[in-house]
Amino acid sequence: MALEKAQSHLERKGLADRIIITEKSSATVAEAAAALGCEPGMIAKTLSFLQEGRPILILAEGMARIDNKKYKARFGCKAKMIPGDQVGPLTGHEVGGVCPFGVNEGVPVYLDESLKLHETVYPAAGTDHSAVRLSISELEEATDFTEWVDVCKLPEV
Repeated sequence: MALEKAQSHLERKGLADRIIITEKSSATVAEAAAALGCEPGMIAKTLSFLQEGRPILILAEGMARIDNKKYKARFGCKAKMIPGDQVGPLTGHEVGGVCPFGVNEGVPVYLDESLKLHETVYPAAGTDHSAVRLSISELEEATDFTEWVDVCKLPEV
């Protein structure tokens, strides 16, 4: 069902042909990068948070982590991830396939600046065996995002 929701959303945007179904799991950044043959940073992971009981989604570069100070400065609250058993009912997609396409009505999607490090990114497409190959401008078009935010930090090299 989740893949169909994502596919329907992407069809409306003219991007359904970008969906990739993988033989291997794409549930984690490492698994997705291996399944797709790309750098882990090119995986656009979708992080799910609760704010005053309401879900939000933030897409970030695969190796990025939430910076709690930046998050609190931007959203005015502490970053609180959605418990795993509540992710599906609140967002419309289960853990391992959470994506910004075909989400439940009223769930805002934010894009983190860390994604701009890559020309092409691969967010999930609703399942733990799927992805979508998109340029940054196509990602903007496909997600109906609320705005770009800067709430992540990258690991030190």
